[in-house]
Amino acid sequence: MPSMTNRFMEIALEEARAAGARGEVPVGAVLVMDGAVIASAGNRTRAENDVTAHAEVAVIRAAAAKLGQERLAGADLYVTLEPCTLCAAAISFARIRRLYYGAEDPKGGAVDNGVRFFAQPTCHHAPDVYSGIGDLEAAEILKTFFAERR
Repeated sequence: MPSMTNRFMEIALEEARAAGARGEVPVGAVLVMDGAVIASAGNRTRAENDVTAHAEVAVIRAAAAKLGQERLAGADLYVTLEPCTLCAAAISFARIRRLYYGAEDPKGGAVDNGVRFFAQPTCHHAPDVYSGIGDLEAAEILKTFFAERR
């Protein structure tokens, strides 16, 4: 039987695959609270013509609307790729409790790479971070997507 962490990351991976099938960069995210999925989404930047419609932002927006609150304290976020600076800021402002991510992003990531947003003294809230969850599959989804476009 898969662990809860793996079950939720599998949902995020499904969202990433669906985003890729739509022509979006294949990144997926799931927001969980008290062991239940509150929202899931994949990248939607092309579909919405919105550079901020990353999977993480989309799932935070959907969860906040569903719960009727801007802060998501106690929520856990599962995402297939290390969040960028935009998404790290949204995670911080939403007061996400834990961040689980799959593949590292040496070029655009902002958690363990790049600006390391949560380690900055100006960061108001830093979630507990767990990396490498489903990383091989997440990386393969991205590699395949970009290889097909080159």
